[in-house]
Amino acid sequence: EFPTVQLRLHVEALGAITAMVLDRQAVVGISGPLAAGVEGVECVAAGSVPMVPVAAPDHPLGRMERIPPGAGREYTQLVLTDRSRFTEGQDYSVMSPKTWRLADLGAKHALLREGIGWGNMPLPMIEPDLIDGSLTRLAMPDHTGGMYRFAGVWRRDTPPGPAASWLLDQFVALGQNDKALEGMGDV
Repeated sequence: EFPTVQLRLHVEALGAITAMVLDRQAVVGISGPLAAGVEGVECVAAGSVPMVPVAAPDHPLGRMERIPPGAGREYTQLVLTDRSRFTEGQDYSVMSPKTWRLADLGAKHALLREGIGWGNMPLPMIEPDLIDGSLTRLAMPDHTGGMYRFAGVWRRDTPPGPAASWLLDQFVALGQNDKALEGMGDV
């Protein structure tokens, strides 16, 4: 659509996306729900992804036929984190006091597959692992997972140009097809 426009793609976690937009390192970003309400940022809903708790089949939680309420607190939870000022000191869907904090979703995925802990992952990313048995979806009565909502974000004082607007529109249009899994609220 815009063949002369160069794309610079950064993959960041949590509040780091909003920080890049506010610091003018990016014109637009696709962020999680925490961008809403940040001073100087405009947002538009741009889809969602189901997040589900998983562990390796040989992890103690993965071996349980029935997981009792609170069992997740007894084991190390792998948690996605970042170093941005917007998420400093905040936790999202953290149940266990025993955590490993990772800034990379791919690293979290690899550690989960190795049985290093349990954690929430985007269902489309780990569906092949559920099918081949390298990960097990945890039926935790007190933590079933939930929908992680995305937002297109930009600086209020710097509206996106034609190419960036087109890109945001694509995410918004694709996000309209997202369906929440039955019984899942937001995370």
